[in-house]
Parts: sequence; C-alpha cells; structure tokens
Amino acid sequence: MTAKERAKLRSIAMTLQPTTHIGKNGVTEEVVVQLTEQLQAHELVKINVLKNCDYTAKEIAGEVALGAGAEVVQVLGNKITLYKVSTKEGVKHLLEI
Repeated sequence: MTAKERAKLRSIAMTLQPTTHIGKNGVTEEVVVQLTEQLQAHELVKINVLKNCDYTAKEIAGEVALGAGAEVVQVLGNKITLYKVSTKEGVKHLLEI
C-alpha cells in the first residue's frame, strides 16, 4: 500500500465509528471471523481496544491483521483501522486504480 492510498483510507476512517470492540479476552477466533465478514462487506473497519484489555492496540493490530488477512492502515490511541480489498460482488471499492 502506498502512502497516498494509506492517506486516503485514513481520511475515510476519520468518519467511521468502531464496529468491533476487543476487551479482556483479547483476540479470539470469534473476533477474527467477525472482522473477516466486516472486511468483505465494507473493506475498511475500525476497531476499539477497551481499557480492560491486557494488551495495547499496537500489540493487537498485527495479530488481528494477520488473522483476517488485512493490512493495518493506522493505530491511533486505542483505535485500529484495517483494510482489505473485498471480493464480494456489489461492494464499492475504496481504492480504485
């Protein structure tokens, strides 16, 4: 992903609300499945890491991205933004080439 593409995705993510919350259980199989489904539907997902989680957002970002097959766009405070190109029909692609 180029810096220009990352900047575009960050600007889109500014208006998004977190759709997934990671708490004291950390990254579970259910969280990864949920994120994979959301990425197929929307391509860009924002995650909130709750304060009762034992890990920081930076520690969780790589693990979640690897499990969902996505790229980390940014980690800002306790928020993580992930991106993955959707293969689902009818989804508007955010990064048109």
